[in-house]
Amino acid sequence: MIKSMTGFGRAEVQDTERKFTVEIKSVNHRYLDFNIRIPKKLSFFENAIRTLLKNYMQRGKVDVFITYEDFTQANVVLQYKKEMAEKYLEYFQQMADQFGLENDMTVSKLGRCPEVFMMEESTVDEKEMWSLLEKALKSASEQFVATRQIEGENLLADIYEKLNGMLEKVRQVEVRSPQIISEYRAKLEEKMKEVLADTQIEESRIASEVIIFADKICTDEETVRLKSHIEHMKEVLKDGAGIGRKLDFIAQEMNREANTILSKANDLEVSNIAIDLKTEIEKVREQIQNIE
Repeated sequence: MIKSMTGFGRAEVQDTERKFTVEIKSVNHRYLDFNIRIPKKLSFFENAIRTLLKNYMQRGKVDVFITYEDFTQANVVLQYKKEMAEKYLEYFQQMADQFGLENDMTVSKLGRCPEVFMMEESTVDEKEMWSLLEKALKSASEQFVATRQIEGENLLADIYEKLNGMLEKVRQVEVRSPQIISEYRAKLEEKMKEVLADTQIEESRIASEVIIFADKICTDEETVRLKSHIEHMKEVLKDGAGIGRKLDFIAQEMNREANTILSKANDLEVSNIAIDLKTEIEKVREQIQNIE
């Protein structure tokens, strides 16, 4: 299935102790480029997050926002630093002896000294946290892929419509080409009659000139190849995901054939058709840039 590179997904997953919120959004990019914003305390999960997300996307500039809420203080503990308290007592006594002062230190005063008591987070269960985060990531990614697929269906319909329009333009060139040669032959005969003032004109001479002219403006090869490229693009579109680069290459080949038709055109109508073809091809290329 065709998928756009533009997508969005959001999911929240929680249990009695914590909640994870994951938002994923993306725009066009030549390669797969992640920008993951995650709380510092969860940074050790980043590689696992990248690995999981690669199962859901192949191209695009992808922004991932992860927030974490802790509903309990159970993972925060009060730590008593005995060594730090001993150092404080030692220095307070040195000061009392040195300056002849009373050492009036008490437990409550000692406890207020910096870093005697500290709040520290206890070790978290990484496996349990990852299980919850993984669930949020998968849910957001599935929603993200679904929006890409919906947009991809719209892209597919638009590209098909443009390709069918291009086939009609090619058909018009094929119909017009023999008419150009016939018109040239008629003009050539009329011109030669005027110049030679003679109704007896050598047919072989006219035929030779017409052949030379027809060879110069002949676009048979270009129209055949252009139709082949158009049909090839339709077949590639049926393949589904991961076809963006291939489609872009085909579009470049289509544009090359249209340019050749325009350069050979010795007729206003064909020139206009070739310009229309180039315009449609460029529109297709713009749409292709959105395909994953």
